Amino acid sequence: MIDISESVMQILLALIVVGPLLGAVAALLPAPPGLKGKSPEQAVLRHGVTVTGAVLIAAIVLALGFDQDHPSRMQATTDISWIPALDVRIHLGIDGISLPLVVLTALLTFLCALYSYFNPPAGPSPKAFVALLLVLESGTLATFAVLDLLLFFLAFETVLVPMYFLIARWGGEGRNRAAWKFILFTLLGSVVMLLGLLLIGIKAGTFDMVALATDNGRSLTTSVQVVAVLAIGLGLAVKTPMWPLHSWLPDAHTAAPTVGSVMLAGVLLKMGTYGFVRILLPVAPDGFRTFAPYLAAFAVVGIVYGSLACLNLAKRGVRGDLKRLIAYSSVGHMGFVLLGIATMTPTGVNGALFANIAHGLITGLLFFLVGGLKDRTGSTDLDTLSADTGAALYGRAPRLGGLLAFAAVASLGLPGLAGFWGEMLALFGAFEPAAGLSRPAFLTFMAIAAFGTLLTAAYMLAVVRRVCMGAAPRDLPELADVRTYEFAAWTPLVALTVVAGLWPRALLGLTDPAVQQLLAGGTR
Repeated sequence: MIDISESVMQILLALIVVGPLLGAVAALLPAPPGLKGKSPEQAVLRHGVTVTGAVLIAAIVLALGFDQDHPSRMQATTDISWIPALDVRIHLGIDGISLPLVVLTALLTFLCALYSYFNPPAGPSPKAFVALLLVLESGTLATFAVLDLLLFFLAFETVLVPMYFLIARWGGEGRNRAAWKFILFTLLGSVVMLLGLLLIGIKAGTFDMVALATDNGRSLTTSVQVVAVLAIGLGLAVKTPMWPLHSWLPDAHTAAPTVGSVMLAGVLLKMGTYGFVRILLPVAPDGFRTFAPYLAAFAVVGIVYGSLACLNLAKRGVRGDLKRLIAYSSVGHMGFVLLGIATMTPTGVNGALFANIAHGLITGLLFFLVGGLKDRTGSTDLDTLSADTGAALYGRAPRLGGLLAFAAVASLGLPGLAGFWGEMLALFGAFEPAAGLSRPAFLTFMAIAAFGTLLTAAYMLAVVRRVCMGAAPRDLPELADVRTYEFAAWTPLVALTVVAGLWPRALLGLTDPAVQQLLAGGTR
């Protein structure tokens, strides 16, 4: 760790949030003559790599300067009055809960920009693509960094437009329908969420998330908390996505370009669960306790439903799409996150936050790998990719097959890899839920969720067996193995998956003090 003054930390955080937005504007402007090079398209893609790389470096420096002895304290804070009549402030800050998500967002966006530089997605002008990717990054980073309810809503909504266009303009078959479904679901959820945020701000007299968390619901009646949790929770549940509000996700993932799927799974899904932890748990604890058993019930149904859907897609002869299968797996994995949050215990919430990061790393890697597989074979159909028709990755592209198998076993929660700890802690939290919650009910939820882990292992191993194993027919051409730029984009995700699995304290040491303080009555 390095010693950085608070003023420098403030500048770094502001640069991280605003930098991509400025980069998006610059991407749309004509390039200076000296930077055009031989290919203007490559120049703008290089601009995307440069901007996202600078943001990643700033995020790493911010993490190195973060005071890990006090992770529950908001650091790098900026607090400026913006709309005095509504008491809306430009309030930024990070703690042990938001810092890992900021770094994850910066990392995945940089890797997507790097991957796109060498493998540009087929579609319209790269200028628009790079600008949309940077706007998406800015909105996501702002969601994790702002500490004002209305700013949170604005940042939360900012990501919708770029993701819509990334799917609609650069996506594959069915992209227009998938894009419309994505934006309609999330916009309808957001309208209800805005009403809940306004209700809290008006009744409590402030939109400041730190002040509201410190108040811990004391200035809000139980009935106000119940209404607010219902309204805000619906909007957050759509973005998570929670069963049965998930139906937009498989279509969006299947149609999206590779980098769109990576950003959607790796970052955007985390915004909903982050809102549960940052807003609902500390601001409206009594209202949240009312709905916690129902949230847990929906979560475990999502775990089993997602796994059964994946098992069906993995069967021979159903022509299941591998991207769609991974999308349904996300419904199950995010179910574990919601279950951990619903326990309202430090163990469960820490597990939820850990599972968030692990899912971002592992599922981001899975979508990168499936994108690479589609580039080589022209298909993500499991029957087309299965061994009897010649995928047999272990024999034809051993490194690609090995990476796919690694990501699959990490996703099923193999001990020693990142996917294990979050789900295990969520189950431990359900074993002993918070006071006021029915322990028999949560023990039932825990048993169902544990059964879901077995189903996850079943479908992931089925995918590995069908795609990676077997002898390829001799008349099929060789597949290119992992290319240099793919190695550069995928290696950080592999390394972090291993590090988080072997050294969970690196992440839990940040989140646990912040979670303890949040559940006890806000952040200092």
